[in-house]
Amino acid sequence: MLSEFDLIKQYFKRHRPGRAALGIGDDCALLAPSPGMQMAISSDMLVEDRHFFAGADARMLGHKCLAVNLSDLAAMGARPVAFTLALALPAAEPAWLGAFAAGLFALADLHGCELIGGDTTKGPLTICITIFGELAPGHALRRDAAIAGDDIWISGTLGDARLALAGYRKEYALDDAAQRMAGTRMHMPTPRVALGLALADARLAHAAIDISDGLVGDLGHILAASNAGASLNVDALPAGQVLAAQPQALRRQFCAAGGDDYELCFSAAPEQRAAILAAGAASGTALTRVGTIDAAPGLRLVDAQGRALDLQLAGFDHFASA
Repeated sequence: MLSEFDLIKQYFKRHRPGRAALGIGDDCALLAPSPGMQMAISSDMLVEDRHFFAGADARMLGHKCLAVNLSDLAAMGARPVAFTLALALPAAEPAWLGAFAAGLFALADLHGCELIGGDTTKGPLTICITIFGELAPGHALRRDAAIAGDDIWISGTLGDARLALAGYRKEYALDDAAQRMAGTRMHMPTPRVALGLALADARLAHAAIDISDGLVGDLGHILAASNAGASLNVDALPAGQVLAAQPQALRRQFCAAGGDDYELCFSAAPEQRAAILAAGAASGTALTRVGTIDAAPGLRLVDAQGRALDLQLAGFDHFASA
């Protein structure tokens, strides 16, 4: 049976140049930002049977656990640098560890993000990553920076991950092909790092957040921090490819409050529209304008004709019953 240190050496210690002055193997890693840059730091935890199903594909899980952290950096406009991994395992299974590490490092290498330390122990399957990025002072896309009159933008599409979950739970019937397609969005989200960097570097956006717990809940965090309100055109929300073929009521619900999308929601001045669309095109990311930031508090949901919608929607609550 693998010891803790053998496990780390075999699956997670990589002998290649990196940014860290000292990486895996000592009591602490040593990491410094580039001269004149600030560090952006975020942590996310994924717990079996809470954030992913027991028996989830290990390679996909390796991808997702890092993707959700990269998404946080994208929402701030920060460039990924390094991360740590804390991993609780019921058992040290070589096949599972090899697949998990492959999915993790494929995404890490794509973004030039180095694993520099962490911890392993025996216990219920739990994955916790702390990620480090860097950005120029004053360029962060903070939640408290939305301004009345701003446009509200969404990257990519919404709702397919929640639709996949409904299919897995037998809440909604999908054929096998649709379930697989929607499931890919749930298990293999694409962090919008290039878009976040473009928005921050060119100072195009004011406030931003990544959509992890559902748009209405996450947009609500921007509104609370910015002491503002918003009008959101629910029918303008870009539905995922599978969800787009479903009834309107389901499209509205899962686009507005589905969760697990890991797209960016951000606000920007109307005069930046052309530059924002250009940034989206340059980063290979579709962008959709879906509403406006208002001075009056509260979130107002409207349809394509601007009529108020009485929808009872809320974001995911990590302490609510599953």
